[in-house]
Amino acid sequence: MSHKVLILNGPNLNLLGLREPEIYGSQTLNDVEDLCKKTATDLDMDIDFRQSNHEGTLVDWIQEARVSFDAIIINPAAYTHTSVAILDALQAVEKPVIEVHLSNIHKREEFRHTSYVSKTAQGVICGLGPQGYELAMLALSRLLSSQ
Repeated sequence: MSHKVLILNGPNLNLLGLREPEIYGSQTLNDVEDLCKKTATDLDMDIDFRQSNHEGTLVDWIQEARVSFDAIIINPAAYTHTSVAILDALQAVEKPVIEVHLSNIHKREEFRHTSYVSKTAQGVICGLGPQGYELAMLALSRLLSSQ
């Protein structure tokens, strides 16, 4: 049985490959999506890959997952450290969540060390670049198959 996973990306991730490549790498968000699509095929998983710079849009999509998806992978970007609204939505959806960050947020500025999303996530993957998405998908595949 194929599992449906919503992959959400927060603000400024549409600028991957252009914005601070020394931190975020040279791959674009389209490259990350292509990696996720390939991984989904390998894992017999259906994914919906989305990005928004708007907090409310991300909250709406998270709420949609309550009835339309089996799990969520989220890179909330800057909203990681600020959004109680995203935390509340993730808690309300009652689905497995994996938090992903391209950079190691714990090696960066102090304010980036706090994550509201981590309070509800089953796991957090950071610092491994786009491979973090692939690992999150593998973890969810195993988690969902064992339920």
